[in-house]
Amino acid sequence: MKVISIVGTVGLPACYGGFESLIENLTKNSSGDIKYKVFCSSQFFKNKINAYNNADLIYIPLNANGIQSIFYDIISLIKTLFYKNDVTLILGVSGCLFLPFYKFFSKAKVITNIDGLEWKRDKWGAVAKWFLKRSEYFAVKYSDIIISDNQAIADYVNQSYNLSSEVIAYGGDHAIISNHIENTIPTGDYYLSICRIEPENNISLILESFSASKRKIKFIGNWKNSVYGQCLYKEYSQYENIELIDPIYDISTLYNYRINCKAYIHGHSAGGTNPSLVEAMHIGRPILAFDCDFNRYSTDNKALYFSNDNSLLKLIEDTDDNMLVSNSEKMKEIAIEKYTWSKIATQYESLY
Repeated sequence: MKVISIVGTVGLPACYGGFESLIENLTKNSSGDIKYKVFCSSQFFKNKINAYNNADLIYIPLNANGIQSIFYDIISLIKTLFYKNDVTLILGVSGCLFLPFYKFFSKAKVITNIDGLEWKRDKWGAVAKWFLKRSEYFAVKYSDIIISDNQAIADYVNQSYNLSSEVIAYGGDHAIISNHIENTIPTGDYYLSICRIEPENNISLILESFSASKRKIKFIGNWKNSVYGQCLYKEYSQYENIELIDPIYDISTLYNYRINCKAYIHGHSAGGTNPSLVEAMHIGRPILAFDCDFNRYSTDNKALYFSNDNSLLKLIEDTDDNMLVSNSEKMKEIAIEKYTWSKIATQYESLY
């Protein structure tokens, strides 16, 4: 049996973000000869359980996000030395400056998912961007295997470091709570978008488009967590056709919003393959996506794309139902082919 330590996430059970959903489904779909040990943040979990999905849970008394994530990851790496693991799976690059020292003491194979080029995100200042870029360099240089969750990231790794990486995305079939999904336009007359309220997700572009239209949008996100989100909420919540909704984590509630929307709008311009996008694709929703390499790779160039508020406005005003039905069928086919958790888990285990 191979022992796999997972470092870099908030932990299990999953109730936070994309990496947490990843390990939730890796452990749920693991084969009998794999034993996972998952490092978790004791700051996040009030009820600390010892095992979940047959994975052992090990707690670190630090926050897994923000500045503490650096020390959280490093302490997690140090602790793996006492568990004699065969593979160390690192999700994200925050603690990868420590990898040269870790490799000196550990014989474990190091596999790192470098995430979505975090250093390019607008939310970081110059110092943070420099640190994340250096961390990425150490991750690529000292890992035995690099995982890219999108072909655009794999292309970047190849061009920047002259190295190949394994392309493994995320699953989205966990978002389906019913086996009976029709590829038809539902009765809901609203568009839907779900994301963290950050500039690179083109929130203002999307809202500006709908402010010039009578089409309805329900937009779910953490509006109150930043000055940026609060300003957008104040400006656009006054429009009758724009409904700004606080974060929702319950999968059944999210399913109801998704299955009943006219189409799903994906504004991300950074971050590789986005979990919320592939979840919407699995549910069979038409996809209107911001035009960038990440999204074109994720949707096989078959979504409907916009690049500014005018082009999005044209899509929501002029795209007829027949085109939306056709698009929803294409998105569902791609999701089944590329973004199913059983396949993702098999791809990961093939690297161990």
